[in-house]
Amino acid sequence: MSAGPSYPVRVEGSLDPGLSRWMWLVKWLLAIPHYIVLAFLWVAFFLLSIVALVAIVATGRYPRAIFDFNVGVLRWTWRVSFYALGALGTDRYPPFTLAQAPDYPASLDVRYPERLSRGLALVKWWLLAIPHYLVVGMLTGGGTWVAWQGDRWSLAWGGGLIGLLVVIAVVALLFTGRYPRGIFDFVLGLDRWVLRVTGYAALMTDEYPPFRLDQGETEETATAREIDEAAPTAESGLPAVAAPGAKTGWSGGRIALLAVGSLVGLVSLGVLAGGIASLVIDKTQRDDGFVTTPTEVFATPTYALVSETAEIEGPDWAWRDLVGTVRIHARTDSPIFLGIGPASDVEGYLAGVGHDKVEDYRDDPDEYERRPGGAPDAAPGEQGFWAASAEGQGEVNLDWDPTDGLWTLVVMNADGSRFVDATLSAGAELDALRWLGWALVGVGALLALLAGALIYGSLPKRRG
Repeated sequence: MSAGPSYPVRVEGSLDPGLSRWMWLVKWLLAIPHYIVLAFLWVAFFLLSIVALVAIVATGRYPRAIFDFNVGVLRWTWRVSFYALGALGTDRYPPFTLAQAPDYPASLDVRYPERLSRGLALVKWWLLAIPHYLVVGMLTGGGTWVAWQGDRWSLAWGGGLIGLLVVIAVVALLFTGRYPRGIFDFVLGLDRWVLRVTGYAALMTDEYPPFRLDQGETEETATAREIDEAAPTAESGLPAVAAPGAKTGWSGGRIALLAVGSLVGLVSLGVLAGGIASLVIDKTQRDDGFVTTPTEVFATPTYALVSETAEIEGPDWAWRDLVGTVRIHARTDSPIFLGIGPASDVEGYLAGVGHDKVEDYRDDPDEYERRPGGAPDAAPGEQGFWAASAEGQGEVNLDWDPTDGLWTLVVMNADGSRFVDATLSAGAELDALRWLGWALVGVGALLALLAGALIYGSLPKRRG
């Protein structure tokens, strides 16, 4: 294979000659401590990438401290992937560090860009990278799962090409004691492709990832001219690629502080999203003072439609002040009855009566559980156990003030006949929704400021 231009994201890995036949079966378990740490680090990676995006658009530069940290996360991730699932190319346990580990068989580095395009930063990570995302999706896939299909269980593979090749390689290792070199070189090329795209999407370079498969343990040697171009310049005084083992300035304390700040930032985003969603719902989903769900059509050839049992518990003031009155709205062409009653009384009234129970309104309102039976002995409106009821034709509203207990909603024709058909929606006053929204926005803003202070305090300070 002819030498191509060196890409700024450099990924290498050396296959251990004496791999254990059996150790690959438990490496994923041994790597769990790394997965836990990386979960926190990737949260920080995501949030700091947003900060870097803003900095690039404003200044044309990727903040060096953030760049070093994000490269360290990619480096750490590659070492764990090389050990556990992405290649299984070594039995040596990965070190817990963001810095280069010169004696470890897997390495990753990214050439620091002195300048980045402000315009590309806005589009390359989502628009320009789409062709590569399609390729990466096929390479990485989504794992293996077991699914129930009709009357049997089936095993489905979704681990992508990399996962499939690694499985083939370790099965060969199990029976022959050798990891096939051809598969290893091919897997390294695929891993290299994925990590190049990751570096590009993380805004670390403006150079578009090549559509080529650079196989083998090491990348092709750059030409002398490329080495000269990568040398330090008088203006920057910084090497294009960090020397192996060079310190990044990210001590354990700084990483811990950054992880805490990133988690606080993630929580702040969730709280802010909840507050904004509450305000939007309060503004757009109210109908006659009630926050209302979308309408759904419910129909059954039996004598009644029955909801799942709702358990109401808690102090009355909470339901009165936070939830308020609940309204069930029905639209129908024939006289209809709506009633909410104690679950035990409803069950007694409908014992032996053919009806459908709505199993899960939120996921699938058309999923019913059929209860066979005949017609009711009396019309629903003649029963005295209803806590709230309404009857009519056209637009019908049932208003109910929730109290403690087990309750069931029943929809029937007013005369108790078969073939119930109605369009229903549910709503509640939720007077506190607006105040809750503003409170969440305020708390989210405070948490965001705290997260910003923690993250800023964790960044290594570059002297000079």
